Amino acid sequence: MIHLTKSQSETINLGKKIASQFKGGEIILLEGDLGAGKTTFTKGIAKYFDIKDTITSPTFTLMNIYEIKNQKSISLSNKQKIKNLVHIDTYRLENEDDLIEIGAEDYLGDPNTICLIEWPEKIKKLIQNKKTIKIKIEHLAANRKITIK
Repeated sequence: MIHLTKSQSETINLGKKIASQFKGGEIILLEGDLGAGKTTFTKGIAKYFDIKDTITSPTFTLMNIYEIKNQKSISLSNKQKIKNLVHIDTYRLENEDDLIEIGAEDYLGDPNTICLIEWPEKIKKLIQNKKTIKIKIEHLAANRKITIK
């Protein structure tokens, strides 16, 4: 599925729309160049779950964990309670062991968690047997092309 967005607010709104379909346990692989809009898209997902924290890229911390407190935004058909939105950025990662050391592996595929991973190609072994959704964000002049697989 391909979407074109023309502004940050459209990219955020697309993130909200996609998040409305989550059931828990999703691992979202965010691909795109620096500045493509991966964190902006993540802001939309966080907004859907009514997360009030400022969403920033965890480039230096590797992982940000946001608690989902407002369960009203989650579909009633979802039997699982989604408790955490975990945003991982592996851009500066030396090796996968660094993520394991900070406990990131515990969240991957956890039914109470949504994981978003920037630069997922750096942790292929860690996610190789996991069910993932790939979202590729590309610059197209003033627009963004967002492909979901």
